[in-house]
Amino acid sequence: NGPLNLEHALEDIELDATALAPANDNIPLRYKLMREWQQAEAILDRKRLPSLYFFGITPEEYRAMKQRYLGLVTMVDQSIGGILSCLEQAALLDETIVVHTSDHGDMLGAHHLFGKEVMFEEAVCVPYLVRLPSQRQSLSIAHPVSHIDFLPTLLNLLGEPKPDQCAGKSLVPLLHGEAMLPETIFMEWSPNRVKVMKGTKLAPRRAIKRAMNESTRALISPEGWKLCLRDQDLNELYNLQTDPIEAHNLYYQDDYRAIIERATPDILSWQQATGDALKL
Repeated sequence: NGPLNLEHALEDIELDATALAPANDNIPLRYKLMREWQQAEAILDRKRLPSLYFFGITPEEYRAMKQRYLGLVTMVDQSIGGILSCLEQAALLDETIVVHTSDHGDMLGAHHLFGKEVMFEEAVCVPYLVRLPSQRQSLSIAHPVSHIDFLPTLLNLLGEPKPDQCAGKSLVPLLHGEAMLPETIFMEWSPNRVKVMKGTKLAPRRAIKRAMNESTRALISPEGWKLCLRDQDLNELYNLQTDPIEAHNLYYQDDYRAIIERATPDILSWQQATGDALKL
């Protein structure tokens, strides 16, 4: 019942193509277990809630939930303006670094999933807006950057050194409009509590237990390849340039072995550099 729930017309809400297509089973078992449980919860929520707040099944339900989500995004947008206005009124705007970001996105029905905890773009892409003191001109950065670089960047802006244990690098040159070559972005997932539908028949109990406890190490290369390696579940490879919705997992196709063999050492080197002992 938020004031901005209807800010965006329902007929204008666009859905990801994977939300409209039949569910793809060429994804990790953990993702399929999540999808099954979320759909079971949506059926229960239809009976116990006035409207669906957490999960959905049909495109109409996806649109209604995304409509409310976009209303919240609009509220955040307006709040950013309010924060900047207050800082200006207090004569602090040119003495303050303002950052707006988030720890994760939301699937919102893409791949028939909701929430986070997956490596699809909807979940791992987040806003990253920075306003520097006395900044008068805006600019946008096209290539991916990482939250790992967040702390070194802020410390650099404050004139403080980066701690030795900090793996990231400063992005201050980018904020000042200077060129920096795109680099590989690394991502990780470690086991978390996964809810499973009671009586699921998706896999034998042992396979389900393994999938629920899987760990993922992933990268996105400057060329747009996303490689996800797991210790106990299906691996993934997507070409984000030609397949931005990640509808086609290329990992198990022979034509892409060279891509995998070239990218896998990058993940292993990152693990070694950061003291990550996970065996993939």
